[in-house]
Amino acid sequence: MDLTEKTLSREDCFDGKLVHVHVDQVRLPNGQTAAREVVDHVDGVAVLPLDERGNVLAVTQYRYVFGKTLLEIPAGKLDPGEDPVTGALRELKEETGAEPETFLPLGKLLPAPGCYGETLHLFLAKGLKFSQQQLDPDEFLNVERVPFDEMVHRCVNGEIDVGKTVAAVLRAKVLLNL
Repeated sequence: MDLTEKTLSREDCFDGKLVHVHVDQVRLPNGQTAAREVVDHVDGVAVLPLDERGNVLAVTQYRYVFGKTLLEIPAGKLDPGEDPVTGALRELKEETGAEPETFLPLGKLLPAPGCYGETLHLFLAKGLKFSQQQLDPDEFLNVERVPFDEMVHRCVNGEIDVGKTVAAVLRAKVLLNL
């Protein structure tokens, strides 16, 4: 059975700096119609940086939407037309001051494909050299060094529940066989 839904019409609801919201009317595979609420978000990148001692450089920052600070890996949005590797290296340097000797892809992640149109590109960074952080004017965060095994444990037990962080840590665990 072809599961494709055909767009019949679109109503734009909001156009912001990060997101565009629209409601589409679609024809379903059975011929019926339905509404699809869609949030288009610019694509992003996230980097799992590992230092020479096997610690993850994680960042703690306040996330307004959830009203609390969260422990995450460095991440950010891509600029229009920016290559994911370039964007990931930029975000890593901005947030931690680190530049890697080794930079490996960990694949892509679709954070919430039911309504949210964003692709996150995940990377692993090793052989880190450090300089000054270059935070954006509206960016406030603390960098922490967390042992990799502790990050794995915290992701598995649900203490860390940020999707990009959980995915990158567990993919790196498999890739590195640590």
